[in-house]
Amino acid sequence: MANPPPAKPDLIAAIATAPGRGGVGVVRVSGADIAPLATAILGRLPAPRRATFARFLDAAGETIDEGIALVFAAPHSFTGEAVLELQGHGGPVVLNLILQRCIELGARLAEPGEFTRRAYLNGKLDLAQAEAVADVIDAASSEAARSAVRSLSGAFSARIAELVEALTRLRMLVEATLDFPEEEIDFLQQADAFGRLDRIDVGLRAVRTQAKQGALLREGLTVVLIGQPNVGKSSLLNQLAGFEAAIVTEIAGTTRDTVRESIQIEGVPLHIVDTAGLRETEDAVEKIGIARTWAAVEKADVALLLVDAAHGAGAREAAILARLPGVAQLTIHNKIDVTGEVPRTTGNEIWLSAKSGAGIELLRGQLLGAAGWQAAGEGAFMARARHLEALDRAARHLEAARLATQQLELFAEELRLAQGALAEITGEFTADDLLGEIFSKFCIGK
Repeated sequence: MANPPPAKPDLIAAIATAPGRGGVGVVRVSGADIAPLATAILGRLPAPRRATFARFLDAAGETIDEGIALVFAAPHSFTGEAVLELQGHGGPVVLNLILQRCIELGARLAEPGEFTRRAYLNGKLDLAQAEAVADVIDAASSEAARSAVRSLSGAFSARIAELVEALTRLRMLVEATLDFPEEEIDFLQQADAFGRLDRIDVGLRAVRTQAKQGALLREGLTVVLIGQPNVGKSSLLNQLAGFEAAIVTEIAGTTRDTVRESIQIEGVPLHIVDTAGLRETEDAVEKIGIARTWAAVEKADVALLLVDAAHGAGAREAAILARLPGVAQLTIHNKIDVTGEVPRTTGNEIWLSAKSGAGIELLRGQLLGAAGWQAAGEGAFMARARHLEALDRAARHLEAARLATQQLELFAEELRLAQGALAEITGEFTADDLLGEIFSKFCIGK
């Protein structure tokens, strides 16, 4: 008996513009057949891909709003389905009335990210491009936006596809030799199989570098300021933030809790956390602040240990450093305005004045270096944690393949695993539960 035809996708609808009041608001509908709904709400079905002025009608034929209607016929739309966009005035009440009218006419409220998920399932986007849609919306800097658009346009996916294709060709070559065990190594050498592996490895390293740069643009870097009381942590936070984010006094222990500010350096978001001074104390409130300091350090990417330039790092600072987890560390010799020294850097140590700002630019550069930023943001792809994990996994399998060149069954298997890890990035092989997790983080209407 023949399988039944797949069910037509139901109609989904949502407000596609941000909550609040604005000049224009958009309600989007997508599904297999929008003609009945469009005819009911507009009085007619507009011609595809042509902006049409129309009145949006309620069940009694009264005007809810008026604006522009756009129809996109399948598969020539964002979702690959028939799409109707109603562009009216951007008031929340009128937009909700239009949305409710669409639901009365048979649509249901879209789930978060469902429009983009349908675009992915209908082959309009691969998974990396679909994720880039949310990254474009959430971009916190112009550099992050450009990186996200680069991924949305398919640049990241194209690089992954090149690596997958190269691995496929190498796997075909390796597996074709498995039936000829006496000649396999010589044949592979003549076919430059190991040279191909080297070139794939070089290409993967380049993609990983660009992806890590994009991940920095997306996630940013958490920098925690630590040290003894009254060494200038709050002053440094204020200097980096550009305004008085933290209270500064001569009284030790003024900062009782963590104070957080976000800044940007060359487009890279930095989340700066000022903390309570680390010292022995009997003050119950200050003890809580110190406990929170150590909790913040555990989550940090970079720890800035501030010391007074007049005496430098001593036994107490050494004890603090000994407790730091595996995070990048910079030692800041503050108050050079008092000691008369000039701003300078030596390795991971910086001499500056948080009060006057002297040496702050040196610190900014060192922070980017500690983050792994290579001033190559123009080539960055907006990567997520799952992309980096898949790239790292592929790299490990390539290394294992290199060690197994004398055992071709293992060599072929490691190449297969590397290819599978890369294919997960674009969604060629992706579990449904992962798709649910990815798209659930999108906004409704996208």
